[in-house]
Amino acid sequence: MSGKTSPAVKNRWNAKTYDRMALLVKKGQKDSIKAHAEKMGESLNAFLQRAVAETIERDNIDRNMNK
Repeated sequence: MSGKTSPAVKNRWNAKTYDRMALLVKKGQKDSIKAHAEKMGESLNAFLQRAVAETIERDNIDRNMNK
């Protein structure tokens, strides 16, 4: 046995473990977002996850301050 995990097994694991979201951006915007992520030392996925998490946190702080 080679110890490698088959793509089918990985796909089942991902389907069970993660939710998928589609993000549509204007032509050319993906390249600039990806370049920024790479400049920050992140994958495109990691950058988008961080951007969403930081925005939610900031929005919650702003909302609480305006009560």
